[in-house]
Amino acid sequence: MPVKVSVVVPVYNPGPYIEDCIASLLRQSLPRDEYEVIFVDDGSSDETPARLDELAAEHPHIHVIHQEPSGWSGKPRNVGIAASQGEFVMFVDNDDFLGDEALERMYDYGVANEADLIIGKMAGKGRPVPVELFRRNHPRATVDNAPLMDSLTPHKMLRRSFLDRIGLRFPEGRRRLEDHVFVAEAYLRASNISVLGDYVCYYHIKRDDASNAGFQRFDPVGYFANLREALDVVERYTEPGPTRDRMFRRWLRSEMGERLRGNRFLKLPDDYRRELFDEIHKVIAERMGPAVFDLLEPAHRVVTELAGAGRYEDVLAVAEWEASIGPSTALESVAWDGGALKIGFSAEYGAGGAPKTYPADTTPVPLDGPPATAAEAIALLERGTAARFDRANVDLMMRERETHAQFFQPIEFTRETVPVEGEPDRVRLVVKATATVDPATAAGTPLPAGLYDAFVRLTIGGWTREYRLFPASTEQLPAMPVPGVVGGLRVLPYWTVKNNFALDVDMAGKRLGFGGFKPADFTVAGDRLRAVLPFHVAGDVKAALRLTGPKPAAEVLEVPATLSPAEGGGAVLDAPLPVRSLQQGGWRPALCLVADAAEPRFFTLPLVVRNSPEGLKVAGPAPKKPKAATPKPAPKPKPSAARRLARKLPLPVRRALARALGRGRTAPTARQEGK
Repeated sequence: MPVKVSVVVPVYNPGPYIEDCIASLLRQSLPRDEYEVIFVDDGSSDETPARLDELAAEHPHIHVIHQEPSGWSGKPRNVGIAASQGEFVMFVDNDDFLGDEALERMYDYGVANEADLIIGKMAGKGRPVPVELFRRNHPRATVDNAPLMDSLTPHKMLRRSFLDRIGLRFPEGRRRLEDHVFVAEAYLRASNISVLGDYVCYYHIKRDDASNAGFQRFDPVGYFANLREALDVVERYTEPGPTRDRMFRRWLRSEMGERLRGNRFLKLPDDYRRELFDEIHKVIAERMGPAVFDLLEPAHRVVTELAGAGRYEDVLAVAEWEASIGPSTALESVAWDGGALKIGFSAEYGAGGAPKTYPADTTPVPLDGPPATAAEAIALLERGTAARFDRANVDLMMRERETHAQFFQPIEFTRETVPVEGEPDRVRLVVKATATVDPATAAGTPLPAGLYDAFVRLTIGGWTREYRLFPASTEQLPAMPVPGVVGGLRVLPYWTVKNNFALDVDMAGKRLGFGGFKPADFTVAGDRLRAVLPFHVAGDVKAALRLTGPKPAAEVLEVPATLSPAEGGGAVLDAPLPVRSLQQGGWRPALCLVADAAEPRFFTLPLVVRNSPEGLKVAGPAPKKPKAATPKPAPKPKPSAARRLARKLPLPVRRALARALGRGRTAPTARQEGK
C-alpha cells in the first residue's frame, strides 16, 4: 500500500527523552503500512544509535539513517526528506511526541482541503506554543487571514511533491532560525495551508535538563544574521505592502521587541544584554519601516521605536518599569447551569501589588518617531493602552495538567473603566467575564479524563499574559458547587491547595464523598432503593446499581438505576431491587454514576440492603472483626542515597538507567514504576 506519511525525526543525543517520541509514533491510529518513520541519527554519541537500530529491526515501517554530526537539524531533516516515500512529510523533534491520531487526522484534513501544508494544534509543557492560531479550524489559511506567523517551527506536515516542485529544503550547518527560513517560504508558496485546531496533534516538551536546542543562549550576531535571511525570503516572494508588513511585524514583535521587555531583558548579564540590544538595533534600523511599527500595540511599539533609535538606557528604564506589571484575576462565582458550569470572574493588570492605573484622558497622541525620554515613553505607553481598551480581550482556557493541552471556553465579557478614588485623572481598566464550561463539549468533544486547571488569558494594549484563576480573597472563597454527572462524565470542581480553580474529570474517587453517606440517607419503598445524593444532574442520567450477596457465594447482581434532578438541589437515586433474586441476608450495594461509560466505575455505598421474611430494609454494614495482634515486622532498611536520588529522576531517565545497569533484568511493572 502506498505510504501516506513519512515522519522525519532528526536525532542527536536525546538519551531517554526519545522514549515518549518513539512510543507516540508506535501508537498512531494510521495503519502501520500507511506511514513510515525515518530517524536520522546526526552522529549521536550516547546509546541512541543502538536503540534505534533495535527498533528498526522490530518494526518494518521504521528506518534509521546514521551520519556524521552536522551541527544542527537542517541537514538531518533534508536527508530524511530525500529518503521519504510518503505522499506527505511530517517533521517531529526527538524530545517531543504526537497525539495518537495526529498523522491520520492531519493527513485526512490535508487531502480533503487539497493542502500543501497542514498545521496541527500544539500543546506546550514548559514551552510556549501558538494559541490564537488554534481557536478554530482554518481549512484555507494564509498569512493575511490567519495568524500563521505565530507558528514558525518546522513541526508540520508538508506535501512531498510541493517540496520537490519548488525545491524547498532546510538551510544546513550550525545555525539558528533555519526553520523560520523554511516555513516562511512554505507559507508564501503553498497553494493552500490548512490549520487543524480541534485536536492536539503535537506536544512540545521542555526537557528536565533544559537542553533543548531552543533553550540554549545564542550568539546575537549569528542569530540576527540568520533572521535577516528569513526577512530576505519574505522580500523575495512579496511586494512592498500589507502582507510583507504583517510578516515583518512578527519578527519585530517576537524576536526583537519581546526580548527587550521586562524581566526577560533585565535578567540577562550586562555584557550579553548590551550585545543583544546592539544587534536588534541594527536589524530594526536596517529593515523595519513606519508601516510595520503602525501594526504594533503600544507596549511593543514604544520599546522597538527606542531600540531602533539606539536608546539602550531608555529601553532598560522601560523594562525596569514594566517588570512589576502582571495580570490579576478574581473568581467571583461558579455554579451549575444545566449541564454546564458558569464561571464569573474579573481580570485586570496590576503593578507592585496594586491595580494598575492609566490616564483618564485618552485623546490620541500620534507617535512620530521614538519618545524623547523614558518617562515620556512610559506615559505614551499607558495612554495608548487606555485609548485601545476597546480592543481588550479575555479568554478562559481549561488546561489538562499532565499534557498541557488547552481548550478555549465560550465567554462573554464587558470592559469597564473604573475611576480611582482620590485620583480623578487616573482609571483602572477591568474586564468582567462569564465563561461557560460544558464538559460534554469543552474540548470540541467531551473532556478526556484528567485534571484541568483554569487559566485566564488577558490582552490589554501590548500585554498578553496567562494567569491561573483564583478567588479575590482566600479568606472568603466562593461557594464551590457539588460534583456533577453531566455529558456522560463525573465532574468535580475543586480548589487546589493554592486556592486555584480546577476540575477533576472522571478521576475522583474518595473526593466524590461516597464514604460520607449514612444508611439513614437511603430508604427502601416497596422494591425500590431511593436517596437524594449531593450531585448535580441536568436531567435523567442512566446509572447502575451492583449488589453483592452474602458470603460464601457472594452472588453479584446488576440492575439499572436513574439519577434525576431533585427539588432544591441534588440528584434523586432510584433503583429497582430484584426481590425475587435476592437470597436472604445482607447485600452490599455499589453505584455507578454513568452506566454507559466506556469503563464503568462502581463506588461502594456504606450500607447493606437486608432481605428477610419481613421484607427489605437498609442497615449499616456489619462491624469489622478486630484483627488478631501480629508481631510488628522488622523495619525495612532505608534505601540508599543513590536509590533515593534515582527515585526523583524522570521516568524515562530511570528506564534508561535500568537498561544500562541491569541488562537482562525484567522491566519494572507499571505498579512498580508508580510507587
